[in-house]
Amino acid sequence: MRITISGPPGSGTTTVARKLSEKLGYPVISAGEVFRKLAREHGMSLEEFSKYAENNPDIDNLIDKRQREEALRYENVVVEGRLSGWMVPADLKVWIYCDKEIRIQRIARREKKPVEVVRNETEIREELEKRRYLKIYGIDIEDRSLYHIMINSARFTADQIAEMIFRAVELIYDEKNGS
Repeated sequence: MRITISGPPGSGTTTVARKLSEKLGYPVISAGEVFRKLAREHGMSLEEFSKYAENNPDIDNLIDKRQREEALRYENVVVEGRLSGWMVPADLKVWIYCDKEIRIQRIARREKKPVEVVRNETEIREELEKRRYLKIYGIDIEDRSLYHIMINSARFTADQIAEMIFRAVELIYDEKNGS
């Protein structure tokens, strides 16, 4: 079963994807980690690399193509990324979200940066990504209609969210097998 987990920066998608991957024994493919790795390889911050990517659609195309190709090599996989729900055919598509201020606090802790710096970077990054996705793919990232489940990560822990998704996987599996 292919499962996609998407959401805005700081919502907890990577953490949930890892926990779900461990629970199911499925590999995990993360677009965010690929993007961060490419930013480091180019010697840029995420904000700088987002601006660079806006003028270089090959970056997005490379990440999304690689993520899709890798995901399609597996029958059972967890695919995490902002566009994975759009890019990867999946049995279950999950959107994880929470209040922007909570996300900013999480990112500031993770990256060991001041909250105001992260707030500015996050607002710029999200606006650049929104424009880029619309320009490159015709995707309105605010359209949630393709997701099967949406979960507020401010209300639940990553373990609880992974458990909810695991239960949804069981329900889909039971349905497919006529149980």
